Amino acid sequence: MVRKIVTVISMCTVFSLVSSISATDASSLHNGSDMAGMVAMLDEFYESQHEHDTVTNPEAVEPVAVSGAAEMIDNVVSMTQEEYTEETTDMAQSTDIQTDAVQPDTVQPDAAQSAEATLEAVQAQQVSQDAAQPEVTPEPVSEYANTGISIAHEYVHVRKKPSTESKILGKLYRGSAAKIINTVGDWVEIKSGNVTGYIKSEYLAIGFSAENLIDRYGTKLAKVNVTTLKVREERSTDSVVLTLVPEGEEFEVIKEYGEWVKILVDDTTRGYVSKEYVNIRVKFKHAISIKEEREKIRLQREREEAIRRAEEERQRQIEEEQRRQAAQRAAAQSSPSSGSRSSSSSSSSTKSSSSSSSKSSSSSSSSYKSSSSKGTASSVASYAQNFVGNPYVYGGTSLTNGADCSGFVQSVYSKYGVSLPRTSSSQANSGSSVSLSEVQAGDLIFYASNGSINHVAMYIGGGKVVHASNRVDGIKISNMNYRTPCKARRVAN
Repeated sequence: MVRKIVTVISMCTVFSLVSSISATDASSLHNGSDMAGMVAMLDEFYESQHEHDTVTNPEAVEPVAVSGAAEMIDNVVSMTQEEYTEETTDMAQSTDIQTDAVQPDTVQPDAAQSAEATLEAVQAQQVSQDAAQPEVTPEPVSEYANTGISIAHEYVHVRKKPSTESKILGKLYRGSAAKIINTVGDWVEIKSGNVTGYIKSEYLAIGFSAENLIDRYGTKLAKVNVTTLKVREERSTDSVVLTLVPEGEEFEVIKEYGEWVKILVDDTTRGYVSKEYVNIRVKFKHAISIKEEREKIRLQREREEAIRRAEEERQRQIEEEQRRQAAQRAAAQSSPSSGSRSSSSSSSSTKSSSSSSSKSSSSSSSSYKSSSSKGTASSVASYAQNFVGNPYVYGGTSLTNGADCSGFVQSVYSKYGVSLPRTSSSQANSGSSVSLSEVQAGDLIFYASNGSINHVAMYIGGGKVVHASNRVDGIKISNMNYRTPCKARRVAN
């Protein structure tokens, strides 16, 4: 046994062998069978050395060295057993600790209090940091952020593509508004009326800049949202009711006063309505397409031609009536007298004839007024509609340059030889009275405030009237009941 050990030492391999033994699992060295396995390993090593005839000189190894080597092996075996025992003990203790740690219902009081205190500290720190941060005020956003109002000198072209070389689709006149769809560099895509295209952004006021132009270019309108709404003289429910306006009608807003809105009903009626019973919007002019512009020009020419033809027809009727009257007078003057009568009788007959002629002439004049009115009312109603869209001018009587309500109906009827007083209150006594349920085209419809007539319109059929409304709408067509009518008069048949 000693010879084998000496041989191992002489080959300088015992240390590597001992290292291998130390690295071996401690559990493989805790009994005698494991030691026997180690000895068998040494025997195999010795036999392999003997086969190569490697003989070690026994004198070269000192007894002390042999004894130290044997002692070293014993120490290794002893140390390995001790490490196994310690590792086994440590593992058992670790298992106990882990077993305790996984108990779900077991909480160490001190640890829980410590965790809670830590959480409170973190939360307090977060609150302190939040309080230290300055409050951020949101950027104000204009309700007109997506609206543009033209600020071009006269108008700006709306093009098919964002290029000055692109096709022109329409025009956006100064003060007209458009909805902004998209922005492409220096261009914006817009929709206004029936036109969708591109405009250079420099020609538009957008957002807060657009808001500053509302009073200049926009018109605020109040639309009635109840069946019938009272228009009052003052901002109070105890105030006098000027008139009643029906649901769906829109009126220009003069000014807003908290819960009240002052509206313009027509040329002479202004009053207050409760803001609760109206919906307010701002109306702008919109873009016009090239096609619409051409159509507008065509319609304008047709309207002018219609006016010209109506004027010619009116003149023809007057001339025809004048010829008829002249024929009647000639027939009356050429009536033969009896030649057998005496001169006194002849003289008497002449006087009688003269008197008869005078009566006949008077009768003829009376007949003319009646005849000239026959069929005139419906013609007047048609003629009056040719001036829709023309301006309202207070005190005016021009059908083209501007008229007020009474000046409008007076001028229209004068074209057909019917004379009317100048004011609506005086016109309300002309002609004959007719029930509001039996009105016909050409009849005059009157409106009042506080019992006083202050507006007149002309009935055109279908529940509609044409009238010079106000400075905003000019001459327009409205529902007869856009406000409550008080009476109707028929001035022509």
